[in-house]
Amino acid sequence: MKTTLIESEKSPGRPCNVRIENVVATASLDQKIDLLAIMAAFQNVEYRPKKFPGLVFALKQPKTKTLIFTTGKMVCTGAKSAKMAGSAVRKVVRELSDNGITVLKKPEITVQNMVASADVGAKVDLEAAAYVLDNIMYEPEQFPGAIYRIKDPKTVVLIFNSGKLVITGAKSEEQVLEAAVKVRAVLVDNDLLF
Repeated sequence: MKTTLIESEKSPGRPCNVRIENVVATASLDQKIDLLAIMAAFQNVEYRPKKFPGLVFALKQPKTKTLIFTTGKMVCTGAKSAKMAGSAVRKVVRELSDNGITVLKKPEITVQNMVASADVGAKVDLEAAAYVLDNIMYEPEQFPGAIYRIKDPKTVVLIFNSGKLVITGAKSEEQVLEAAVKVRAVLVDNDLLF
């Protein structure tokens, strides 16, 4: 499945091709779950309690994986939008119910993290950025990108010399786009693009 494209217009003030790459969402069923019963009922699951306490429930559509714990807590990964994450969790719950696993209530779903990619449309002078900007860390012998922390929205953005960005920590598509726009504006305002 394709990533969700948030912004694709190439305009001078906006980043290009902002895409959601992964959404991590949590859910709770507020009940104990018998993971061995799930394992017996499904072939598309993996459960190795000696290695990891959660059961991995893989879906082909939408292509996601949901961890299920005996506490009723769930973690969905691999979705390309908040809507897709919600759909995946609801589908897992529906499949559980349809196969004899008692689910007492609908899950409460919360987006915990979105990972997105973007492009500022020009190369970035990372050496100068590290010198000029606050809340940035750049150690090229350790990692090829600069790590830039934004307070609002609270996100971490990896900035690469090529102009590519990786945005993490956002909880909505709006926060992803806001972070990308802010980073580009800071780079432009400080004359760090070439």
